[in-house]
Amino acid sequence: MTIKLTDVAKKAGVSPTTVSRVINNYGSLSQKTIDKVHAAMKELNYQPNSLARSLQGKNTQLIGLIFPTVAHPFYGELVELLESKLFELGYRSILCDSANNKEKERNYLNMLAANKVDGIIAGAHNLGINEYEKLQMPIVSFDRYLADDIPIVGSDNFQGGYLATENLYLKGARKIAILTGSQESASPTNDRLAGYLQFLKEHNLSPIVHQIRSMARSTAMKNLDIKRILTSEETDGLFCTDDLTAILVMNQAHALGINIPDDLKIIGYDGTKFIQNYFPQLSTIAQPMSDFADVLVDLLLQRIKDADKKLETNYLLPVKLIQGQTT
Repeated sequence: MTIKLTDVAKKAGVSPTTVSRVINNYGSLSQKTIDKVHAAMKELNYQPNSLARSLQGKNTQLIGLIFPTVAHPFYGELVELLESKLFELGYRSILCDSANNKEKERNYLNMLAANKVDGIIAGAHNLGINEYEKLQMPIVSFDRYLADDIPIVGSDNFQGGYLATENLYLKGARKIAILTGSQESASPTNDRLAGYLQFLKEHNLSPIVHQIRSMARSTAMKNLDIKRILTSEETDGLFCTDDLTAILVMNQAHALGINIPDDLKIIGYDGTKFIQNYFPQLSTIAQPMSDFADVLVDLLLQRIKDADKKLETNYLLPVKLIQGQTT
């Protein structure tokens, strides 16, 4: 049997109007009355209808989170932090896994808009989705350009790329290569390559750039590409623009009898708790995960409270080097 608002009112011994005022935090009510209504809602397991509230012009207290996949340690950790922070602030999250599929992301966007969510935090990297420019709702982006008026939060990728290359250089590497993604999306993460190139330019070193479409290729194919690079290139330092690729490189190097760090120095990028706990030997550039969640949520709530509030275009947060045994 579906529990109705009138059932809660009867259980709490108050009018349906009073229950509605408690749910919507409207009007002057005694704490005793508020507690009685909440107790009745809990006992009856009554869930307010968020869509009905939105049709009345009220906030749904729902936030959409669009990310490629929570199976990836980086996105999984960030989504967990976002969900926890939003819940503490009275919001519930709807997680949309875009799976690097722009049609899937477009469908999720339409679904979130139809359900009148209060706002969206988007961190997928699909291309050609013009709906972001048309949606009239608060949106904040993580590490991706969506539209001119949508703020982007991310790490200082240029600084991270420069710092990673500098670490390899200071540890003695001179033939320093980079293993990166396709650079196709308009993502600030492309600046990791720019930071790498800038350091090499300043030190008169030749760049060695390897690009792998990491999300579009199987792990087996990535391993074959990595094996080819390690056996055909004279490289003594390798900057991988994500930690999971760096781990694949470590495994392939070990299988090929390449000594790390004597023959090959490796540094990754992300520095999630998973990597720090299970692969502490990996040198990496750590991104400020908790700070990401704080800034993303803070900016989104500012937009929810004031849709016309002017925000900066980019919010770049500093990264840090975690020195492991691979450099």
